[in-house]
Amino acid sequence: MTEGRVNDAHGCGLRRRIQYERRVDEPPSIAAAMALARYHGDDVTAASTQLYDYIDPDALDALFAETNRGDARSEGRVEFETDDAVVTIRPERVEVSSDT
Repeated sequence: MTEGRVNDAHGCGLRRRIQYERRVDEPPSIAAAMALARYHGDDVTAASTQLYDYIDPDALDALFAETNRGDARSEGRVEFETDDAVVTIRPERVEVSSDT
């Protein structure tokens, strides 16, 4: 599977941030799971943090689904917290950062 582009940002070693650029054909739930796994240094199939422990993946995908006219959603944001991170999902990318 080809995955989106990931940027790791480390600010003075105090905060960790992952930015995952979502492909157009990639569901937001898959992108969020990939970003969380990368944040934790896990393989997505064996990730210690499971997306469904924090948010309904089907509902997340529905929020970013095409409009009734078939147009892509170009705006919107969903944000939720895990035990140690904040996940922000936008139409084009997912960001995971430390919650401190």
